Order: sequence, then structure tokens, then C-alpha cells
Amino acid sequence: MAKPANSNTPPEAAHLVSTAINSPADLSAGAQRIHHRNHPINRGLLRATLKSIDIAAAILVAWFTLSLTGNSVLHSSVSLVLPFALIPAAVRWGLKASESYALSYARPVTEHMIRSCIGAGYGLAALCALTAIFYDSTQTRWVMGASYLTFCVIIAVHAHFIVLFKVFTRNGVLSENVVLVGATPNAQRLLSRNGETRELNVVGVFDDRLSRAPKTMEGVPVLGRLDDLMNWERLPEIDRIVVTVTSDARHRVRELIDRLRVLPQRVVLLLDLEGFDPETESLAEIARSPAAYVSGAPDDTRRATMKRASDILFASLMLVAFSPVLLLTALAVKLDSPGPILFRQRRQGFNNQVIRVWKFRSMRHDPVAAERMSRQTESDDERVTRVGKFIRACSLDELPQLINVLRGEMSIVGPRPHALGMTAENDEVQAIVGDYAHRHRVKPGITGWAQVNGSRGPVHTREEVRDRIRLDMEYVNRASFWFDLFIMLITAPCLLGDFNRQR
Repeated sequence: MAKPANSNTPPEAAHLVSTAINSPADLSAGAQRIHHRNHPINRGLLRATLKSIDIAAAILVAWFTLSLTGNSVLHSSVSLVLPFALIPAAVRWGLKASESYALSYARPVTEHMIRSCIGAGYGLAALCALTAIFYDSTQTRWVMGASYLTFCVIIAVHAHFIVLFKVFTRNGVLSENVVLVGATPNAQRLLSRNGETRELNVVGVFDDRLSRAPKTMEGVPVLGRLDDLMNWERLPEIDRIVVTVTSDARHRVRELIDRLRVLPQRVVLLLDLEGFDPETESLAEIARSPAAYVSGAPDDTRRATMKRASDILFASLMLVAFSPVLLLTALAVKLDSPGPILFRQRRQGFNNQVIRVWKFRSMRHDPVAAERMSRQTESDDERVTRVGKFIRACSLDELPQLINVLRGEMSIVGPRPHALGMTAENDEVQAIVGDYAHRHRVKPGITGWAQVNGSRGPVHTREEVRDRIRLDMEYVNRASFWFDLFIMLITAPCLLGDFNRQR
């Protein structure tokens, strides 16, 4: 809660203090600006998609035109096929040179289309000119026809794509939800530029010095203090936190970073270099660059795409392969004890967002346990059913989480999602380890590095909590496709070799 203004507080400052985010109106103002995206689209991925469509379209047109000449790729000479094979390369070179792939909301549609026409036209015209020099008139006419058809297809693709990009940007599909910390001139400039590009959806600004801060900046509300941000119930829906301060406020920079580092969101430090003095202190002592990730890391679009694609592939194959096991387990759970077959518990997912994790019910039916964990499983726990004891021992109860994977809430590999209210030695687990929230910088997984290293099931002591978080953070720092594949391959042998461990 915001502290009341004292008797020495100026009237205008007292007004600002009294209208901090603690009022429901301010909370709702920030919440209304949040874009809800179950599957956000990355701009880099969108550009890569456009490039792939262009190349695929050019290849198809070239192959189609070559077929019309009565020739084929496999049964024709290299010299005959070469001009047609160069059509995709010519298109790619021309569009890149004209910056047609630099998708920008601020760029008018007409400018983008002019760039696309010039890029594709110059590239294909150069190819036709070279063909006319080295080939006869018949071959040249066919290449010119293929080039013209390719040009028309590429322009049609870009016309539809740029309109789609504008619509996605307006609807917030391409924009991360961001909050700024620091109502500074630096923040003002960032908001002004963002108003043109709309690359970020700035939800609000937070600043401890409310007496100096306006109520809004470039139409973005100043919502409250840093404490209000840390305790905001909508914080899990924020993708990135940008700290905008002057570089001469070194103590304040360090204090802000220390407080924000415990959050799972990526924290970016944006410094104003006007106050920086290299003779007295190195910039690297505060951050490694003017705009630096001091918590988390920049998005790796290729890594994220590969992980999502592999999740969908492996989850689909596993659902088909284990379908008899799923059916038999469901039947056994139903016949063993009264209650639902599936148990959907609230747990912490990516960025601390609350998700419903699917499991086969392995305990006596308790609706309260689905909302918040009352106590962890213990040895010879009377709540565990006969079938539950078996399926928990061999982790069959986790198989329905393949549905969570297909829904995009979980991955095959990642830190295991913990239930809300999970405690060890009477303390909530997030209070035991300062970096606990960092494990939520990636999606939770069905299996993980901690599980294959023996840390599975309940954690009853502080030491067990620390050991699991250490292994989870080791995974977060080492995560890659091959590391995920390695963990998947050794999961079954590790779990079967650990059959007697208490779960």
C-alpha cells in the first residue's frame, strides 16, 4: 500500500501519492491495456515466414514454367534448367536489397508495395537480361514469362501480407506487453517512438517518485510505485520490464535491478548516456550496453520455433503411441475409487501465469486440492489410492499433460510446474530461494533435468528445494534442442530405475 503523504508533502505531490495504483480504478486502467495472447507471434518469425513464402512461390512458378516447355528438372541439362533455378535467388536478392522484409507499422502500405515492386522487378529484370545474352530467343522468352508470372505472384503475396501485418499490429498480436520503470525523459522518447512503430504494447509506467511524475506519458498511464508493480495480480501477463533511468543515478539503478531480478520476466536496462562519465565509472559496472538484458535473455526465435514444433510433434506421437495405456489407466482409476478420472490442478507456468495441469487422479477426490496445495505427499500417504500408488511410482499419472503441451501451456521438457501454495518446512518454496521465479522463464515440462537427476516428487526440506532449483536453473541456462532430446531419451530409464522413490 502507498504511504500517506506527511504534513511536509506539497499539495500536488500529495494528490499524486493518493492516486497511486492502490486504487481499483488505476488497476483496471492498466489491466485494460493488456493484450491477451495465448500464442503471440514473433515479428522475426513473421519476416522469416514471408521470405519462405516468396522463395516457395518462386520455385513453384519456375518449376511450372519449365514443365510447360516440355522439360523436367531431372531429365534436362544443367544449362537449360539454370535460368529457371536462379529465379528464386533473383527474387530473394532484389527484395532484400529494397528492404522489403523490414516490416514496419510506420511505413505506409504504398511505400512497402513500391519497394516490393522495385526489388522483385530489378532482380528478375537482371536475370532476364543475362539470359538474353547467353541463351537463344526461345529460352529467353520462356524465362521472361516465368519472371513476369513470378513478379505478379510475389506482389500479390506482399500485398496480402502487409495488410495482415498491419491488422496483427493494431490488434496487439505482434506486440509484447511491457511496463516501464521510471517516468524519465528517456521513457518519454521511448514512448514517442513506440507510438509510431507500435512494436511494444506499453501497459503503464511505474515510478517511486510519484511527486515528479505526470499522470500520463504519451497517453500511457503512470500506474504507481515499484511495490505496486511487484504485487500486481496482472504481472504474470507482462512479457518484459524496461527500466528507463539516467545513468548518473547509479545507486537507484542497482537498487531497481536487485528488486526486479527476482521476477521471471525479462528485465531490460535502458540508460540515458548524457549523464555517463567514463572517467569515474565504467558503464559495464551498471550494464554491458545502453540497452541490456540484466535479467533473462533476448528472445531466440529459432530456438522457440524449434521447441514448439518438436513439442507438437512428440506430444502428438506420444498420445497415439500411449493411447492404449491412457485408456487402461483411465479405466483403472474409475473402477478403483469414486471421483473424476482426471485431476486438473492450478500450478505456476511460464512467467508465473497460473495454468491448469492435467493428471490422472491418484488420490481420494478433494476439490480443494485442485485450487491450492494443502500439504505435499508423504510416505504411506492415506490419501493415495491403490491404483494411484502404482501410476505415481511409474509417472503414468503425468501422461494427460500431453494435452497441456498441445495447448501451448507446457513443453515436453522443462522445470516441473509446482502447485500454488507449495511449502517446505512451513515456508512457501518461493521464499526459500531468491532466484526461484527464474525457473518460470521457460515453459514448465512433463519431464526435466531435475527429474532425471533424482529430484522428483515432493520436496520436504529447504535443501531439497535448493537442489531442485539449482537443477532447474542449470536446465534454463543450457536449454537447447539436443539437450531436450537427451533428457527425453534418458527419462524412462531414470524413472524406472527410481521406482521406489516417494511420489
